[in-house]
Amino acid sequence: MPIAEIPLSVWRKHGKDFEFRGQRIRYWVAGHGEPLLLIHGFPTASWDWHYLWQPLARRYQLIACDMLGFGDSDKPLEHEYSLLEQADLQQALLAHLQVRQAVHLLAHDYGDSVAQELLARHYEQRIAIASCVFLNGGLFPETHRPVLTQKLLLSPLGWMLGRAFSRHGLANSFRQIFGPQTRPSESVLDDFWSLVHSNNGPRILHKLIAYIPERRLQRERWVSAMQRGEVPLRVIDGAQDPISGAHMVERYCQLIPEPDTVLLPGIGHYPQIEAPLPVLKHYLGFRDRLPSPSRQAVGS
Repeated sequence: MPIAEIPLSVWRKHGKDFEFRGQRIRYWVAGHGEPLLLIHGFPTASWDWHYLWQPLARRYQLIACDMLGFGDSDKPLEHEYSLLEQADLQQALLAHLQVRQAVHLLAHDYGDSVAQELLARHYEQRIAIASCVFLNGGLFPETHRPVLTQKLLLSPLGWMLGRAFSRHGLANSFRQIFGPQTRPSESVLDDFWSLVHSNNGPRILHKLIAYIPERRLQRERWVSAMQRGEVPLRVIDGAQDPISGAHMVERYCQLIPEPDTVLLPGIGHYPQIEAPLPVLKHYLGFRDRLPSPSRQAVGS
């Protein structure tokens, strides 16, 4: 199946807006079929999925948004950002689009934590999740290895670093976490920076980074939900990732019954950008083995 890049300028033209708790959220929808919710990572946005967007849209109804504080959505300065609120946002978007059947999840990085929260809510009968695939992310706080920039943003001086954060700083961070043979081009770095910089994004990076301690608070609830085994799960992971690579998958195999994992050798933290064809292959392979589509209503 061919993979075609969607330039950021084109991607932006196809976005729509809806309001969430007084804030403007940018979202994208494409395709038909079972709903597939794509949840992006930190510090980027839904454009992360652009290589997979068209091939996945041939089979599924794709739904993605730039979460609050990310990409082209609003980035209020006086706001306490929370993974739990981002899960609320995903549910509000599904309600806005009148999606009532069980939803499949494909998540990355920060989005993994939002997906973990939605999975926990599934078992609380607050949403119906049909399946979940995690790309590289901090599924377990004990295996998460933040880069220096993340550590500094978490410090008392994080607000100063955020305001001084530049394209150069983003490029340096990304060169550390991408695979050695799959690092982003200057053009791709320009586009990533455009999304981070949009709506004065650097000034809130120190607030967004609060997701790291929040993960620790929710660990037992989220890991327990993954251990239930009723919702099909898969991990597709860039093994070379220093943040959540092969060492995270090793921990996943220790904690999750009958673990379904795929390691991509030489690939770093952004497998959907670095190796979109293998990610697509392993995602579709996972979906092809699932039972017939569930028509369970959300919340039923």
